[in-house]
Amino acid sequence: MARVIHVAGAGIFGLSCAWMLARRGATVRVFEARHVGAGASGGHVGALAPHAPDNWNPKKALQLQSLLAAPAFWAEVEDAAGLPSGYGRTGRLQPVPDAQTAERLQDRIAAAARQWPRDMGMSLTRDPQAALIPDSPSGIWLQDALTARLNPRAALTALAAAIRAKGGEILEARPAPDDAPTIWATGTPGLQDLNAALDRRIGQGVKGQSLLLAHAAPDSPQVFADGLHIVPHADGTTAIGSTSENSYDHDRPDHQAQDLLARARAICPALSDAPVLDIWAGLRPRARSRAPVLAPWPGRPGHLIANGGFKIGFGMAPLIADLAAQMLLDGRTELPDLFALP
Repeated sequence: MARVIHVAGAGIFGLSCAWMLARRGATVRVFEARHVGAGASGGHVGALAPHAPDNWNPKKALQLQSLLAAPAFWAEVEDAAGLPSGYGRTGRLQPVPDAQTAERLQDRIAAAARQWPRDMGMSLTRDPQAALIPDSPSGIWLQDALTARLNPRAALTALAAAIRAKGGEILEARPAPDDAPTIWATGTPGLQDLNAALDRRIGQGVKGQSLLLAHAAPDSPQVFADGLHIVPHADGTTAIGSTSENSYDHDRPDHQAQDLLARARAICPALSDAPVLDIWAGLRPRARSRAPVLAPWPGRPGHLIANGGFKIGFGMAPLIADLAAQMLLDGRTELPDLFALP
């Protein structure tokens, strides 16, 4: 009989772990207190952007490993689900403010050539081939071919369908029981539970807001400028986000969403007349270590924590899911120190 494993939380970490377990033959039950994508994973942006390649370290190496695993991961999900995830390695454009910055970027370009795959590096261009081009005071742009995009809501829908296609269950409006081995991927509420259970600060929620515009540039690279991600999706929409707010009175959209819109339109005037389709706000789980957490729950044998994705959850999901499956199905006991509980 296939082993039954529970997963608490139907966001990107929970569903990715459930999918990896199901595709390896485990019987999976996903419990979600609200609905699929109810938390931080239900936004719009989906920017799978690598860390800067200079000052290389283990965190950047693990993220690169996950980003390189993403094409095969999402292709298998789409094949099982019969639905698109919106994944595409479309690259990224960043405006360069002046010639001095362009000169300094040569070190970063050289680091990308050392650390990233040969055909996915960085370069400077004066002629970006893109439908959505940010204004650049210098007339120079930094481009890379490693950055990818994903449609968060489509990706979660595809994951849920793929899990069900493998015989897994997704039980919405059902908090997880404690009577079976469980992966706890419960986002900000889960971090709050850990803070209380372990009597120390494991993490917190950081408010984020994003917008979805009706602007079609499906094959264009995404834009990163002025701290904003502007991500054209395959379905003819463009996402803008997101804020990072440590102080907030509520988790609903507010005036900062309109500030995002104004800044994005200043960066990319082509968005000036694009209608706003949706505004999202929610709490994104950030661990105190600022890295994702994948670790046993102290004192609870068979229970595993997968949390703290914050800004890189979708990018780290293939690696987190693979490591979680190895731990629960193969008896792996060692995990990267980076993912330990703070």
